[in-house]
Amino acid sequence: MSLRIYNTLSRDVVVFSPLIPGQARMYVCGMTVYDLCHLGHARAMVAFDVVQRWLRLSGLQVTYVRNVTDIDDKIIKRALENGETIRALTDRMVDALHQDADALGIERPTHEPRATDFVPQMLRLIGTLEKKGLAYQSRSGHNNGDVNFAVRKFAGYGKLSGKSLDELRAGERVEVLDGKDDPLDFVLWKSAKPSEPADAKWDSAYGPGRPGWHIECSAMACELLGESFDIHGGGADLQFPHHENEIAQSEGAHGKPLASIWMHNGFVRVDNEKMSKSLGNFFTIREILARYDAETVRFFIIRAHYRSPLNYSDVHLDDARNALKRLYTALDLVAPAELALDWADPFAARFKAAMDEDFGTPEAIAVLFELAGEVNKTRSAELAGLLKALGGCLGLLQSEPARYLQAGAGLDDARIQQLIAERADAKKARDFALADRIRSDLLAKGIVLKDSPDGTTWEVQS
Repeated sequence: MSLRIYNTLSRDVVVFSPLIPGQARMYVCGMTVYDLCHLGHARAMVAFDVVQRWLRLSGLQVTYVRNVTDIDDKIIKRALENGETIRALTDRMVDALHQDADALGIERPTHEPRATDFVPQMLRLIGTLEKKGLAYQSRSGHNNGDVNFAVRKFAGYGKLSGKSLDELRAGERVEVLDGKDDPLDFVLWKSAKPSEPADAKWDSAYGPGRPGWHIECSAMACELLGESFDIHGGGADLQFPHHENEIAQSEGAHGKPLASIWMHNGFVRVDNEKMSKSLGNFFTIREILARYDAETVRFFIIRAHYRSPLNYSDVHLDDARNALKRLYTALDLVAPAELALDWADPFAARFKAAMDEDFGTPEAIAVLFELAGEVNKTRSAELAGLLKALGGCLGLLQSEPARYLQAGAGLDDARIQQLIAERADAKKARDFALADRIRSDLLAKGIVLKDSPDGTTWEVQS
């Protein structure tokens, strides 16, 4: 294949070679569903939506798994605060996640496993690790009864993040033993606490409890994709410790690489700080969609390379909106012809070359603007069709152009058309003062009139 992907594990760009010819198996860590999704979640979902779309367009049969973490300390705390069951909370948040993702044009994954449906598989995996001497149960401390992973017994721990055991030992996060044999060890099974609700507990050979976060993804990924698969993805914040621990658990149990390629999308930043709930500088997808249309938000995310930081601001979203309007304006000039993509076409070939080099969306979008310029000059229905088809590879430019350009108008189309007709009548009667006043009044409401030999159309002012 000509597709090359940056592999976080090897720290270089490698040729993508599927483990099973003609297939691509990809696991991406999903959301912990105790609250609404924010723009950081949207970025990860959009980034890997583009990845799975391009894998399919490259002729591969794709199995895409994106999990849901529906048991967690934060989930338990929020459910208790709300006076509802864990399932009621997580069902509601999963529904909200789907609504937000659907609005952004994110295709549903092949499988969307919920952690609570895979507890038996997690316990089997923990049992395998215990038999191999990589897991042990705590017998003292506040977390008495927890089952932990023995980090120092797994050779190669830290290979994904580049962190050495000595560096980790010196860190603040490993100062307290609390029943562990080593401060570096992490929990696989959390022993139930008396204060926790019944729906947060499962029976096991280790006593009642629930899975640790890291073991969830190892079990679900291996169950649905096999012990080794092609791509494992997620946000850059998951590289350590979550993905590092997944490698230790999965490879410790099965003795083979968990994933051939590890992909991580970059952070969303606000005022040069990572967007996160802990910092209080996050915006939910719904808050943003209340002010900007969904395709503008998708375009804003896609036009930055998935590995680069994404700087959020109204100015950047306004710029994205105006840029997307330029593409739709070209499509509004001439009805796009229906056509099958021919990758030998010079524009399509440059688009493909960009996407084949680690999903280079900024360069691919630059090709769209070149095409739009040619459509503006030539009024070619074929070039307009190519523009629409290439945009569709990224989940863009599939709306009716006039509808997109007119979205957000304060007046409905019928009233605007009435005023356009009144202006035309005024011009026929040579009452140019009235015609100019109608144009000015509409402009004051954000409506721009565009005169052409074929008549007058309108769009919302940029």
